[in-house]
Amino acid sequence: MAKILLVEPVGGIAGDMFVAAALDLGVPRAALDEALAGLRLPGFRLVATPAEAGGIRGTHVEVWVDGPQAEGRGLSEILSIVDGSTLPPRARAAARAVFERIGRAEARVHGVPVERIHFHEVGAVDSIVDVCAAAAVLDILGWPRVLCAPPELGQGFVNTAHGRLPVPPPAVVEILKGVPVRAGGAQGEAVTPTGAAILAVLAEVADPSTFPAFAAERVGCGIGTARWSDRPNVLRLTLGEEVRRGGLWVVEANLDDCPGQLVARAIEAALAAGARDAWAAPLTMKKGRPGFLLGALADGDRREAVARVLLDETTTLGVRLHPVERIELGRELVPVATPYGEVRVKVALREGTAVGAHPEYDDCLARAREHGVPVREVLAAALTAFRSGG
Repeated sequence: MAKILLVEPVGGIAGDMFVAAALDLGVPRAALDEALAGLRLPGFRLVATPAEAGGIRGTHVEVWVDGPQAEGRGLSEILSIVDGSTLPPRARAAARAVFERIGRAEARVHGVPVERIHFHEVGAVDSIVDVCAAAAVLDILGWPRVLCAPPELGQGFVNTAHGRLPVPPPAVVEILKGVPVRAGGAQGEAVTPTGAAILAVLAEVADPSTFPAFAAERVGCGIGTARWSDRPNVLRLTLGEEVRRGGLWVVEANLDDCPGQLVARAIEAALAAGARDAWAAPLTMKKGRPGFLLGALADGDRREAVARVLLDETTTLGVRLHPVERIELGRELVPVATPYGEVRVKVALREGTAVGAHPEYDDCLARAREHGVPVREVLAAALTAFRSGG
C-alpha cells in the first residue's frame, strides 16, 4: 500500500523545520549526510539538537558555515550546484524545481528577468542545504505521497534584505499562487520562501477531508527558531501507510459533450478496472442540453482505478464519489445439464433458501451459437433443468 507523509505546519514551515522534523521522524542521519556531501559545498555542518516549543519535544536544525558566505548567488549558479551534485536523480530534479519556483517568483516580484535575479537569504549556503536536504529526505523515505492542509501564512511585518515587508512577503505570495492557503496565523513570518516552495513543488495542498485514510507509523516534530504567543512553532510530519477504503462506492460523472462511442468504451473500461457494475442513463443538463449520467459501482480498493478510467476515457473534468450501502442476497452458481450443454445458473439465497434463479447469459449465448438456436431456447432449457433438479 502507498506511503503517506502528512505535513502539519502548526506554527509554520521553513526548509530547516522540514529537515528537522524528518530527522525527528527517524530519517537516518548518516544517509542524509551522505546525500548532502554530494553538494560539494565546502565548510558547512548540519547541526541537529533536541528542542521544545509549547511543551512539544522535537528537533531543531541549523546549518553552520565556516567563514563568510557568498552573497547574492544567481539562480543559474544555484542550479549549477544542484546539477553538479551527486544527489539521486529524482532528488536533484526536485531541488532544481524548488529553486526555479523561487526564482520565477522573485523575478515577477522585482520585475526583472529570472536570469538577473540574485538571491540573498535563499542563495546562502544554509538555504541551499535546506532545500537539497528536503529533497534528499523524500528520496530516503522512498518518495511517499506528501499531503498538507492549507497553511496559515502569518501576519505583521518582517525584516528582509529588501527592507521591512508585510507578512506574507510578496515572494511567498507569488510562490504559492494556485496553492490553497489561509490568511492569518502567527504574528510573524510563518511560511518562508523555502517552506512555501517545498509545499508548492513537493506536496499536495488540499482540504484534509479529501485525504485518504492512513495508519500512522512514525511522527516527527521540527522546532523553529521564532516563538509565537498563540501557538508552538512546530512543523509536524507523520509517516504512515494508506488504509484501503472499504465498502462500496458510486463513481459518477455528468457528460454533455461526450460521444456515445466514448461512453460505451468508458463502461467497458470501468468493468475491466474492477467495477462491479457500470451504466449510462440519459439526462437533461443545463441549458436543456441532452447528456449522460455515467456511473460505476466499485469496492473501496478499486474506486481510484475506476475514477481514473472515467477521467481518461471521457471528456469529463471530474468525477463524484459517494459511499453507498446495500443489502445483498447470498448467491451461488449451480451448473445444470441441458440438451445444448452445461449452463451455469445463478441462484439467489436468503438465509440459505433459494428465492430466485437466472441462467448466466454468456453461457447461454455460447451454447446457442454452438447449436444454431435462439438464446431464449437455451435460457428456457436451463431454467427447466434447474427446476427439475438438473
